[in-house]
Amino acid sequence: MRRTPLALALAATAVAVTWAAPASGTTPNRPAAAPSPAPVKWGTCPGANPPKDLQCTTLKVPLDYRDPAGRQIDIALSRLPSQKPSQRRGVLVTNPGGPGGGGLGYPVGLATGLPQQVKDAYDIIGMDPRGVGRSTPVTCDLTTAQLKRGAFPTYARTPADVAREAGHARTIAQQCATSDTAWMLPHTTTANTARDMNHLRTALGEPKLSYLGASYGSYLGATYAQLFPRHSDRIVLDSALGPDGYDVNALRQLARGMEDRFPDFAAHASQHPEYGLGTTPAQVEATYHRLARRLDAQPVGDITGTLFRGLTLELLYSDTQLPALAKMWQTLKAGQPYPFEPGPAQENSAASRLHVLCADSRWPRHQLTYQLNVLIDRARYPKLGASTANISPCASWPTRHHQSPVNITDRGPSNILIVQNERDPGTPLAGALKLRTALGQRARMITADQGGHGVYPFGTNTCANNATTRFLTTGERPARDLNCAAE
Repeated sequence: MRRTPLALALAATAVAVTWAAPASGTTPNRPAAAPSPAPVKWGTCPGANPPKDLQCTTLKVPLDYRDPAGRQIDIALSRLPSQKPSQRRGVLVTNPGGPGGGGLGYPVGLATGLPQQVKDAYDIIGMDPRGVGRSTPVTCDLTTAQLKRGAFPTYARTPADVAREAGHARTIAQQCATSDTAWMLPHTTTANTARDMNHLRTALGEPKLSYLGASYGSYLGATYAQLFPRHSDRIVLDSALGPDGYDVNALRQLARGMEDRFPDFAAHASQHPEYGLGTTPAQVEATYHRLARRLDAQPVGDITGTLFRGLTLELLYSDTQLPALAKMWQTLKAGQPYPFEPGPAQENSAASRLHVLCADSRWPRHQLTYQLNVLIDRARYPKLGASTANISPCASWPTRHHQSPVNITDRGPSNILIVQNERDPGTPLAGALKLRTALGQRARMITADQGGHGVYPFGTNTCANNATTRFLTTGERPARDLNCAAE
């Protein structure tokens, strides 16, 4: 399952007269009605060798839904149509995570794991969210050197480290605010992407849409269900963020995810003495800390201690990547360079990530807050906490470019299924439980006793997979929250 690599860049509206009830204490946005979008016309996908059966198009959507007749931007869409029209029940909009991750090709990869009855029941829809890829893209004019630092702030050991990182963060925020696409800063948000989804629903002529979103995509799906409850059909939130999305606390929780998941790798590596990383889990953990400190003091090529920690987290996402994680450690332990080169799409991915993270919620602006957070998290989550608690460009984001966040509540239809691994490094179980509480009886939750990021459909737990398939194809959810044992 495609995920935006965290070490590189941590990834609609039918125009209604009014929007859903706002969060308590916020001011509602009440856009004027706008003309209905033109019907979607599907065609050949871009690229030299477009995937077979995948169709593509571009949809015009309002830049600002408070001015729906104003400036328009492009949203790139794809469709893998059901091959069984008699069994088709609607559309399944998908998102692979991010923010900053493109999803245009996602239906093809997803279809390799989805059961046939799901593919028969839905046209599977992919999209590059606003700001990303072949949709109208954003930039922060990030240099190769900036991209090579990775997505995480420096692992801080002293208040002075936070102060130094603040200068780097201010520089990036200023670049975003003065780029050629700075006009998109206030509008590149999760809520507006959800409105784009509803704009798409209207263009497709569908009364409702179903949804399958993972990681950050879980928050996008929860936001859509909150803003458009009457147009939400069957909503699956896989590997769920908390109800506040990717705010400062969610970024800090990545360090908890590392602590939750790391024992799985430590056990794996200790059972393979040929790795040379330790013959007990405790020895493997000691190797991690030793390597990180050494790379803090003397990087190997582009790999600093901070980047080493971020790459380790990324490779904990899947059991199939654990041998590659061991190989990375072996390479760096031997003092040999480990290849790390940002790809051609990485600037846009990193920039769009920042646009969403920094505009979705208000981040603390004072260094003292981050210095205190670093002190706490370095002790609480020593593997990564002093990095994810450090200051980011969001602390210097132009304040006029914030929007009021969507308040995720228990008001709405009972049509949401959360699926979650117990030991998820990217979206820890603690956040998913908070989302479950916020949604109340709107949701049921399936928790699988396994590690990694992403449950459905590529996880190996048949209990969780079968229950999710049953929901998507029949609408039947578990009568109560379900804990699926390890298999």
